[in-house]
Amino acid sequence: MRFLLPRLAVAAWVAGFSLLPLPGSASDTPERARVTILATTDLHGRVFPINYGTNQPAAEGLARVATLVRAARKEVPDLLLVDCGDTIQGTPLAYYHNRINNGPIDPMMLAMNALGYTSMTLGNHEYNFGLPVLHKARGEARFPWLSANTLRSGTDEPAFTPYVVREVAGVRVGILGLTTPAIPSWESPANFAGLTFIDPVASARRWVEVLRQQEKVDVVVATVHFGLNQNLADGRTPPGEMENENPTLTLAREVPGIDLMFLAHTHQDVAGLSVNGVLISQAGRWGSRLARGDVYLERPNRSAPWRVLAKASTTLPVTLATTPDPELLDLVRPYHEATQTWLSQPVGRSAIALSSREARLRDSAIIDLIHRVQLDSGKADISFAAAFTLDATLPAGDVTVRDLAGLYIYENTLVVIELTGAEVKDALEHAAGYFRAYQPGLTPAELVDPAIPGYNFDTAEGVEYTLDLRRPRGDRVVDLRFGGAAIDPNRRFRVAINNYRLNGGGGYRMFRNARVVDQANQEIRELMIDWVRRNPEIPSAPTGNWRLLP
Repeated sequence: MRFLLPRLAVAAWVAGFSLLPLPGSASDTPERARVTILATTDLHGRVFPINYGTNQPAAEGLARVATLVRAARKEVPDLLLVDCGDTIQGTPLAYYHNRINNGPIDPMMLAMNALGYTSMTLGNHEYNFGLPVLHKARGEARFPWLSANTLRSGTDEPAFTPYVVREVAGVRVGILGLTTPAIPSWESPANFAGLTFIDPVASARRWVEVLRQQEKVDVVVATVHFGLNQNLADGRTPPGEMENENPTLTLAREVPGIDLMFLAHTHQDVAGLSVNGVLISQAGRWGSRLARGDVYLERPNRSAPWRVLAKASTTLPVTLATTPDPELLDLVRPYHEATQTWLSQPVGRSAIALSSREARLRDSAIIDLIHRVQLDSGKADISFAAAFTLDATLPAGDVTVRDLAGLYIYENTLVVIELTGAEVKDALEHAAGYFRAYQPGLTPAELVDPAIPGYNFDTAEGVEYTLDLRRPRGDRVVDLRFGGAAIDPNRRFRVAINNYRLNGGGGYRMFRNARVVDQANQEIRELMIDWVRRNPEIPSAPTGNWRLLP
């Protein structure tokens, strides 16, 4: 989902600063200073500028971002460089390191150490591989991992460093880290054992006061792993939003003393947004942009406190023309080459090329492959799964690990729950909300609601059904059948889902309190690779068990 936000091309000025006289005599010569902060976010394991699924160059990755960072340092040598999380997960390179060969230093930490990061705020995906992997990577960083609102369970003690203070040009800068508290809604409990995630707004009140009153900082920068939770034009909250998942606006409005805020989690590009005097920026995702914030300060003499005159922010684009930094490429090359070797392994064959391009508009063989794996691995009656990307393909001929990794891009694990027929229908009705109200003459593609992420549109296998888009939301599932007969709303079924859905992720609240009857330790991607090795001829025709009307 994207919001239409104003770009502040030059500066977001603090209201009225030019009218307020500074203390001191007229003979004093004012001293000026500038603090520059660069921010990355949601790098998701991207160093090399490549799409591992297609094996083609990509306008993304920390190696390209590094070129922009080094150019900025020539202008401002003492700038601060921060990251807002979801850093160690998300590409085959990160997966290969964390699951297959976790011995060497984490490749993201290796690259970020070389670039001289000041801090990193933990994101929710830092927990995907479990706490041992998380703590290993944290220990390999030469910069602190921040999260003021992540506590040791049963205490008010932060489990991670809450903030850091750095001095730039005589200005004391406090950097506060906050993490979305919705992690328990997505993660397996073992992956955050001993940790409690509290309200970021309440936590910020505590720590901003510490920074201002005890640390005597002149500037407070919040690096947060959450984003905007509403469309500012109409106030709409995205469907499927977890409670308090993205409390940016509340934080800006209710916690005084924050100057800049760098966002994350929602993958948006926010160049410069001013809310209640807080300047907000977000660098998109995957190293496709670099956020920059500048704070200009003045004081009448060295004994007086600094006063913020103005603030500016923007996001700098990374393009295919942005030359990757050779030092970072050389550092991470061994990881990249090992990943490429693993990805190139053939595991099966497809008689024809398969694509996910229209998998959210009609039943497709490529998503049916995910369903087959989940049904077989979970010994389930019904499977729910989504097309996470519309760019996945399986070629005619040999199918490799790369192809399957490009189809299933998340580190989800398989869970089998017990649902009634009525709850199965409720889940399909929720999925059908992916489409807006029907308008005659528009195609299903034109009815897709852009406010709803496509990865939250689940289809089901094991049942036959039709989604009639002419009917109102909540009443679109018709002719729902199991085994050729109308589904019994009271019958109980074994239903295969992923662990993200288990706690209601994507708004599937009917899954949240379901009885878990089986749970796999392997990621679904691993189950797919194993399944295709055992069943090397991948079915090339969809089952045709669902369709859209009209």
